[in-house]
Parts: sequence; C-alpha cells; structure tokens
Amino acid sequence: MRQDEIKAIFDQQAASYDAQWAKTAPIKDCLYFLLGSLFAELPADARILCVGVGTGVELAYLAHKNPTWEFTAVEPSGPMLDVCRQRAEKEGVASRCHFHEGYLDSLSASGSHDAATCFLVSQFILDQQRRSDFFREISRRLKPGGILASSDLASDVESAEYEVLLRAWVNMMAASDISPEAIDRMRKAYSNDVGVLPPGRVASIIEAGGFEPPVQFFQAGLIHAWLSKRAPGNAA
Repeated sequence: MRQDEIKAIFDQQAASYDAQWAKTAPIKDCLYFLLGSLFAELPADARILCVGVGTGVELAYLAHKNPTWEFTAVEPSGPMLDVCRQRAEKEGVASRCHFHEGYLDSLSASGSHDAATCFLVSQFILDQQRRSDFFREISRRLKPGGILASSDLASDVESAEYEVLLRAWVNMMAASDISPEAIDRMRKAYSNDVGVLPPGRVASIIEAGGFEPPVQFFQAGLIHAWLSKRAPGNAA
C-alpha cells in the first residue's frame, strides 16, 4: 500500500477513529503508563517529538503529566492532525504544541528534541531499508542521547505463535464494534500491507537507524514496544 493510500484511509477515519478503538483503551492506557515512567527523568523543559501523532492521545497524556514540556506533533493526515489540535485546544495544552502537517522528512532536522514517540507507524513501511531510514530521520531530530519510545505490530508470521496471537487479536477487534468486513480487511492487510516482522528484526531495524540496541518494554497481543537511545556519533 502506497503512502497516499494509507493517508487517504486515515483521512477518512479521523472523525470516528477514537470512538472506533475505544474498547482497546486498556492496551493504550498500559503503554502510556509505562511511557510516563520511561520519560520520567527528562528535563523540566523537555521537547518531545510525536511522530505520526494521529489524534494526539499520547501527546495529551504526556502534556498533562508534564506541564512545562513542549511538543512537536507530526502527522501527514490533515484531518487526523485537526483532531489532535482540537484535543490539545480543548485540554489547554495547545500553546505548548507545534503542529506539523506532513511526513517527517519535511520537518527541520534540528536535533533539538529530548525524546520522541512513534506508535504503530513504522509498520506501514514495507521495505526494511526505508524503515531503518525512517528511524534515522527520527534520530537526527533528537539531541545526543535522546530517547525514542516506539511500538509496532510484530510477530514471526510463519510461526504457530503468530496464529495464536492473530486469532486473539481478531477476537478483540470483533468485540470492539468493528465490522466483520473491516476485520477481514485487517487480516489481509497484515499479510500484504503491514510490515509485521519478528520482534528481534524490528529491534535490528531501529538499531540500524542510528540507535543503541533497543530494549523491549511492552507487549500486548501483537503490539510490541521498545525504548531506544540515540547512538553516539549519529550526526544531525
């Protein structure tokens, strides 16, 4: 699936996205709870880069926990970014946010951010070299020693384990008021349009993008998450 096709899907889903996925909130709540702990030692004036911010849930979570942090919200889908902006305005954190509509490569590589988030984004990049290049673009926008919290769907799709996790995942989606047609499309997408790779391979891709070896800190079903530190000498 091409970038423009993926963007069009998220454009169409923006208005109903949060409601559609509301019943999966326990997964996100746990991920964000851990995220707050992982970012706990960042400075009081930290700048956070949120890549593929979507509707801005993780941005709002971090902004409320850290009232002096500033955020750069990057999102190629204009309608999704509009929802993010509206959320930030409603919750009183918009003054600390810079909203950038577009892909990461259109954002200045200033190396000025203390940390970054990138949740369920890189999985849409099927070419593994391009996927590493994507993580390198993130690392170039971090300060030396800056940290990245990222998550993606991950599993060895040839394994029996994947079949168990996929069945549970589909059952969870079915309980989330998602239509049978959408679930069928999801199954096909995971086979053809989403780069679902073994967790170790995803970690290697992140490392090849200019980070020290990532530490996996979370798994819920097919979602895996890693904490990574920008590697020394990775020039901005």
